[in-house]
Amino acid sequence: MLEGAAELVELLADRGLTIGTAESLTGGLLAAAITDVPGASRVFRGGVVSYATDVKHDLLGVDGDLLARVGAVDPAVAAAMAAGVCRRLGVDLALATTGVAGPDGQDGQVPGTVWIGLADGRASWSLDASTDPVAGRRAVREATVRTALTAAVRHLRREDPRPGRG
Repeated sequence: MLEGAAELVELLADRGLTIGTAESLTGGLLAAAITDVPGASRVFRGGVVSYATDVKHDLLGVDGDLLARVGAVDPAVAAAMAAGVCRRLGVDLALATTGVAGPDGQDGQVPGTVWIGLADGRASWSLDASTDPVAGRRAVREATVRTALTAAVRHLRREDPRPGRG
């Protein structure tokens, strides 16, 4: 079980809140980390793996002009993914991941470029969670999941959700 997942589930359950995920870069790892926690069914409503750019638009409602202009790896896209899954699943909190795990770049972005989106029904925003790609794809994806879990916990605690802040 990944660090932060159990705490996130506990905080959500204590508050009677639900969560959903919209994942690109992590391909379902974030949802798996949350659902690995016993009792996650009390808080986790579902997740969308939107690996393809058109799925981000068609299923999550990310603006097509935005995607055409900046590509899928962008802070505004991460925030829009989170807002979209928040609406689609009717959850209180949503997490989204988009980025480049490598080894090649994408949309003009280098490996290790990562954005995490959060939405709470009132607002959506993104965090730069870029990481060193030297350790490889798996390490980038796992670091992204850990950072997303930490950001959600910090948000629920009303702390600055950016790693190392607050």
